[in-house]
Amino acid sequence: MNSFWENEFIQISAYFSVVILCAFVFLALFELVTKYRNWEEIKKGNLSVAMATGGKIFGIANIFRHSITQHDSLIDMVSWGIFGFILLLAGYFIYEFLTPSFKIDEEIEKDNRAVGFISLSISVGLSYVIGAGIS
Repeated sequence: MNSFWENEFIQISAYFSVVILCAFVFLALFELVTKYRNWEEIKKGNLSVAMATGGKIFGIANIFRHSITQHDSLIDMVSWGIFGFILLLAGYFIYEFLTPSFKIDEEIEKDNRAVGFISLSISVGLSYVIGAGIS
């Protein structure tokens, strides 16, 4: 049975499945902290929400990429991925805090594409910094 879990295809499938599950959970958590409904806004064609959500998806995937390459066990990979997500979420709140002249969520919901693009860039950029820390 031990050789089953050491099979490279099984390991990749396990990482893939767990990361997909974590991504859904993390996106649901992001949905809870934003004032707009991501998928409803995307369905309406709100490009700003799509960019911000895409940045979050990329950020989560990038954090897990680093976590997978640095950790041998599934538990370690998930633990570091969760920690990285917490940091990414903290970055979201810091971004909101550092822009007191307007509300990020309201601007994104109004399809302010400049704010959506900056949100995407922050999520992607922070994911590289977090990933480097995990590495």
